[in-house]
Amino acid sequence: MAESNRDLTLVTTLFILLQLCRIVSCSTSTLITRNLTIRDGDSLISEGEIFELGFFSPKNSTLRYVGIWFKNIEPRTIVWVANRETPLSDHNGALKIADDGNLVVVNGQNNTVWSTNVHPKLNNNVAVLLETGDLVLYSDSDRDTKYWESFNNPTDTFLPGMRVRVNPSMGENRAFIPWKSESDPSPGRYSMGIDPFGAIEIVIWEGETRKWRSGPWNSAIFTGVPDMFRVTNYIHGFKLSSPPDPDGSVFFTYVPSNKDDLLRFRIRFDGIVEQLMWNRDARNWTSLQVKPSKECEKYNRCGNYSVCNDSKDFDSGKCSCIFGFEPAYRNQWNKGNFSGGCKRRVSLNCSQSLFAKKEDGFRVLKGMKVPDFGSVVSINNSETCKDVCLRDCSCNAYEVVPGIGCMIWTRDLVDMEHFEYGGNNVNIRLAASEIGGKKEIWIILFSIVGAFMLGLCCLCIWVLWKFRKNVKDIFCNKEDNALLDIRKNRDYSVKSLSSLNEVLVEDQVDTPDLPTFSFNSVASATGDFSEENKLGQGGFGTVYKGKFSGGREMAVKRLSGKSKQGLEEFKNEILLIAKLQHRNLVRLLGCCIENDEKILIYEYMPNNSLDRFLFDESKRMSLEWRKRWDIIGGIARGLLYLHRDSRLKIIHRDLKASNILLDKEMKPKISDFGMARIFNYRQDQANTIRVVGTYGYMAPEYAMEGMFSEKSDVYSFGVLILEIVSGSKNVSFRGSEHRSLIGYAWSLWSQGKTKELIDPTIKEIRDVNEAIRCIHVGMLCTQDSVIHRPNMGSVLLMLESQTSHLPRPRQPTFHSFLNFGEIVEGKEVATVNDITLTTVVGR
Repeated sequence: MAESNRDLTLVTTLFILLQLCRIVSCSTSTLITRNLTIRDGDSLISEGEIFELGFFSPKNSTLRYVGIWFKNIEPRTIVWVANRETPLSDHNGALKIADDGNLVVVNGQNNTVWSTNVHPKLNNNVAVLLETGDLVLYSDSDRDTKYWESFNNPTDTFLPGMRVRVNPSMGENRAFIPWKSESDPSPGRYSMGIDPFGAIEIVIWEGETRKWRSGPWNSAIFTGVPDMFRVTNYIHGFKLSSPPDPDGSVFFTYVPSNKDDLLRFRIRFDGIVEQLMWNRDARNWTSLQVKPSKECEKYNRCGNYSVCNDSKDFDSGKCSCIFGFEPAYRNQWNKGNFSGGCKRRVSLNCSQSLFAKKEDGFRVLKGMKVPDFGSVVSINNSETCKDVCLRDCSCNAYEVVPGIGCMIWTRDLVDMEHFEYGGNNVNIRLAASEIGGKKEIWIILFSIVGAFMLGLCCLCIWVLWKFRKNVKDIFCNKEDNALLDIRKNRDYSVKSLSSLNEVLVEDQVDTPDLPTFSFNSVASATGDFSEENKLGQGGFGTVYKGKFSGGREMAVKRLSGKSKQGLEEFKNEILLIAKLQHRNLVRLLGCCIENDEKILIYEYMPNNSLDRFLFDESKRMSLEWRKRWDIIGGIARGLLYLHRDSRLKIIHRDLKASNILLDKEMKPKISDFGMARIFNYRQDQANTIRVVGTYGYMAPEYAMEGMFSEKSDVYSFGVLILEIVSGSKNVSFRGSEHRSLIGYAWSLWSQGKTKELIDPTIKEIRDVNEAIRCIHVGMLCTQDSVIHRPNMGSVLLMLESQTSHLPRPRQPTFHSFLNFGEIVEGKEVATVNDITLTTVVGR
């Protein structure tokens, strides 16, 4: 009897195990067949185990839907929903292959609530979830022919690998429709897709009303997204297929630069589109881009024939009419209601007859998001885009857009936005009287003649004054006479200043026409260089605050006679900084050259230098994180301008916290170009026997070998980033086991404790990952090898776009060069401006 009971127990156990095995195999299927159904509780897994398909309930809902989501990511991120309009009320649903070969969702009574609704040629169909997240239905015997796929029937999410059809004959393709709410996957009131008419662009609609558009696609970027102008590989995964399909269709696709990144574009239920990337370290989705995110990005924010500018406040006029236009409803406009837009002041003449009224003209608007509803037209060799516009009386504007061609606008000019950087030009058509006719030409001609005569008189007065000054100039020393060449010789070039291995451009650069001040006027403005007007002092001399005529405040830099910064540095700064124009570079307003005095006059920075805030315990707390982030970004953009975008390629060579000045709005400006060097644009690096700079900021190859390049500035910038985030000086770690801030940062980063480096005085950081990313970029910039450091273009991309994972930094060896010449006879090294290769002495 006992033996019989044991046999029965064994059989029962085996039966239970078989049932469990069957259940487990069903719950983790890789495909759906006629004999294999996905029931509520089961799931379909993609081959790479990135995506999962199954039944789910949205937040705060008990209804059941079939959807696809990212596997092993919490909270669950849904990217596609099948039965979004016909949910199930219980857990008895199933996803299966029907008798007609379609993929269907059925309820507990086996009634179909959703179907792929195609007409397969065969009924031995299977459904597979690909590693891209695409659910595909095809024949088991012919897997090259897809009968249906979820990528062609998306809901609210665009995934890499999707193809969005573009076909003018088919009209707008509103491919993506968001959820109605966070807990309701049914179609909402917004949609996102492609407008194929004219130049192709992405549009968000609310019903039939446009809410946002990307601007035309020019084969490289969407011209209405200014970030794509600034960083060329910002969203470089977008491509338009060619050649077209037989029906004339082409397709937009997106392929990320790093195939391991988990990326998605999603239109939210509130009509906002986001680009998101999964941050594996923080275990959350990082938002890379949100549109519309600014007031001016909202469609036609300021009405017809007007321009929206986000760099302005609404109080000072964020909206403005195009030149030649005025508010259509002045009272409403003055009250801040811009919906009525603007109207022409003078009607167009629109005539090609020689005996008729004067022909219309054009006025160019620069840096614009081109208006909506433009038409792309073909032009022949005998005419221009301007001719095409003038020939059409309904044409209001034209432009030859790079990558697109001739565009004209025959409808009202709508949704125009001015960009701080990037954008296109738009030629606005105006009546001749708005541009200027023959009478206006005579007025201009007489004005020019009058200005010429006035200038001639001023020149005569200046020559007489210079003749009087020549008597005094005879008694000047040799160095002063050389300095006076800057004012007297208008053919003075960079090459004539380069006696000490200066790295030059091939073309000569004329000396800037810089205003000169008398010593008496400078002394009077600074109260005879009084202590109460003293702003700071360094190895170069002293900086004073001066109040000049008209009450204008300026900063006066008076080089001391003992300064290491002599004639060459003084000339260098005058020649360089006066020619550089950028919002993050300090402006040189003039100079004074009399007797032994060498004085530079700059714009006044009310908040002094960055180090005054950063390394002062009482002031550092006022540097909340958003200000620090803006300072880092401003310095990066200033350096990028020096290295790549200015007319002269400049290597600063002395970038440090005390050389970053802060204006009244705490915006950073790079200063002190006495040590800067000019590079040829085809030149990568140079060598010098005279090493200048400041310890803690000098790159190893520069301090040891005299080799410098733009990567030397990158190193200094990396040190600055670490100091700004941590609030600590790089050199403050002397004598510690880490020897420098760089070494300390590496130690924390390698232990996964990077967050501990963030300045504890920062009260609130909304996005800690932003600060951690800055530290990571700082370590990449301070790598020992020049090859491994990024250039400033890549640095700015890594800081602002966050589109990919950052490379792993290499462990530092030299630790900002603090292991060389650190202590001399038990004392810290004296502060000077330059060193030699044999005796390394830092400032």
